[in-house]
Amino acid sequence: MKPAALITLSLVAWMLFPGLSVADEQGHRQQVEILFKLTKMQQKINESVESVAQLQLRQNPALESKRDLLMDFLNRHIGWDAMRNDITEMYMQTFTEDELKVINDFYITTTGQKVITIVPQLVQERNQLAMQRLQQNIGELQQIMSTSSPH
Repeated sequence: MKPAALITLSLVAWMLFPGLSVADEQGHRQQVEILFKLTKMQQKINESVESVAQLQLRQNPALESKRDLLMDFLNRHIGWDAMRNDITEMYMQTFTEDELKVINDFYITTTGQKVITIVPQLVQERNQLAMQRLQQNIGELQQIMSTSSPH
């Protein structure tokens, strides 16, 4: 089929069945919402906000007296309610509805739930291992940096 005919056919279908794309989008969005529930996305976003707050308070202890204001600011800009729609759109642009169904079918299993729980811990352990190895070999890096000439 020629591109012009395909475009025309698509426009006619859209005009005759405007609710079809809305229904498709709702199903797609619903699959994203299911994924968010299975992966505990809201909880992870909330934990991330708390981590940012803790980091800010460690870097600037004087903020402790204004912790509530800091949390309000962080929640307003990077909390679940602030980020939910944008994150949903990111997932909808990245994964088709069918892909999300397959992902959700996996995550709903015992093994899928284990992946959700364990992989973040494994990533943290991997990062700690990398930091330990870098610390163990920092002398080598310092030697390389002091003897190498700049390019």
